[in-house]
Amino acid sequence: MPAPANPFKRALAQSRPQIGLWAALADPYVTELLATAGFDWLLIDGEHAPNDVRSMLAQLQAVAPYPSHPVARPVRNDSALIKQLLDIGAQSLLIPMVDDADDARAAVAATRYPPHGIRGVGSAIARASRWNTLADYPRTAADELCVLVQAETTTALANLAAIASVDGVDGVFFGPADLSASMGLIGQTGAEPVRRAIVEGIHAVRECGKAAGVLTADPALADDYLQAGATFVAVGTDVGLLSRSANALARRFKPDAR
Repeated sequence: MPAPANPFKRALAQSRPQIGLWAALADPYVTELLATAGFDWLLIDGEHAPNDVRSMLAQLQAVAPYPSHPVARPVRNDSALIKQLLDIGAQSLLIPMVDDADDARAAVAATRYPPHGIRGVGSAIARASRWNTLADYPRTAADELCVLVQAETTTALANLAAIASVDGVDGVFFGPADLSASMGLIGQTGAEPVRRAIVEGIHAVRECGKAAGVLTADPALADDYLQAGATFVAVGTDVGLLSRSANALARRFKPDAR
């Protein structure tokens, strides 16, 4: 049997918008709850959230029965970390801080078995291959892997066409927080220069035939980015939803609450 199909990868290739949510609370119970909400994809964050390989495995298992597709983000573009995430069953990865085509090629190579890449072969003990019960997994895995790379600096913006053109890169994601900092506008993710850079970036990536994505908790901005051609857009975070709701409820019954 081949590797399991990746519907998220297919949707991006067909330019069907995919709406997602950030899962940063690092808890499988919470992530399973989010999977019942109906989002197309959930980002299991290992860069800024307190996740490790075991906690990400538990969340992949928690999400598995639901239609929401899990996308895993390692802490950095590192072949050893990427190998672990693939072996525990992640089929879609969001790789942070990709500044040029060499970074993008390294990310892709980390997801491919030799001779096409450098991923270590450990399918006999990996959840990804159902512990070798998917006999064709090593030969078919790459076809079902979705590699998304993050453009988060002015350097990456200058290299967008080269990054997006790398074979094996399925999409480019714009990180507004780091990008705004790189532009000298830290904390101003909705500033006009940042918005303009992202919209122009979306156009550039789409011209290369690849999917473009972004995270924003501002519904109006999300609509703008979708209108510009973004195909995978995260529209909030579990941390933000819980914090805002808890604070609003506290203020309703305790007006003097901070």
